[in-house]
Amino acid sequence: MPIDRAKAVGAELGESSTSWVKDDVILYHLGLGAGVPQTDPNELEYTYEKNLKVLPSFVTVAGGRAPSGAGPGLREIPGVSFNPRLLLHGEQDIEIHQPLPSEASVKTKRRVADVFDKGKAALLILEATSRDEAGKPLFTNRMSLFLRGEGGFGGPSGPKVGNDAPERKPDGVVERATLPQQALLYRLNGDKNPLHCDPEFAKGGGFDLPIIHGLCSYGIACKAVVDDALGGDTTRVVRYQARFAGVAFPGETYLVSWWKEGDRYLLQAKSKQRDAAILTNAAITVRR
Repeated sequence: MPIDRAKAVGAELGESSTSWVKDDVILYHLGLGAGVPQTDPNELEYTYEKNLKVLPSFVTVAGGRAPSGAGPGLREIPGVSFNPRLLLHGEQDIEIHQPLPSEASVKTKRRVADVFDKGKAALLILEATSRDEAGKPLFTNRMSLFLRGEGGFGGPSGPKVGNDAPERKPDGVVERATLPQQALLYRLNGDKNPLHCDPEFAKGGGFDLPIIHGLCSYGIACKAVVDDALGGDTTRVVRYQARFAGVAFPGETYLVSWWKEGDRYLLQAKSKQRDAAILTNAAITVRR
């Protein structure tokens, strides 16, 4: 059935309650490769309960087993039908409304923010806003899903992709090596898709080996810029947007380049070994 945009946009996907503790934060950071070298004071702030800080990208897995705020009810959206095998996670956008605590309980409401017609695919924007126990917004996740084969329903095409990297030389380039078991560790945050651990399943998806989670790459790049450009101050980040341009394989080294433009740091990430894009059209917005 063609997508009915009028029914889909604004549809509520329910509310859920969840929580996290310091061990969840530390596990997430370890899943991104934090803790190298293990005695570095800044790395210990990611991996040790004493003075523990929270990387902004943690909100993509915070307290749950539904990565990036997708949550339940995705297949029950009014006016939307699709083949789940043809779904791609295209972009991730987070907003941080308050400094993130290392332990918290939150309630999250999810809705369909918009649906765009990309011709061969529909672009579904899901929005999930989490509030603290006082009812104040803590963070918002926006996830863009490409529903391949569901375009052509006559809706608007949506805004053009922004956050283009400047043509000038980067202000910084950071190397981040990953472990051969990086995806096996990161999947403990909740995304148990066998694409990231089962060689036979990965081959069925067209990959020679299991791939690293897109949201793991998202977090690796975030940490690289926070450490290199912001001196490790995770509280300065108010927004982080990125487009998933390609895959990464465990054991590869990321090259994360960044450019300072006012209160934004434009960035991109690629595989050092393959010179292939992993993240593009990305930007971290900071408090002045």
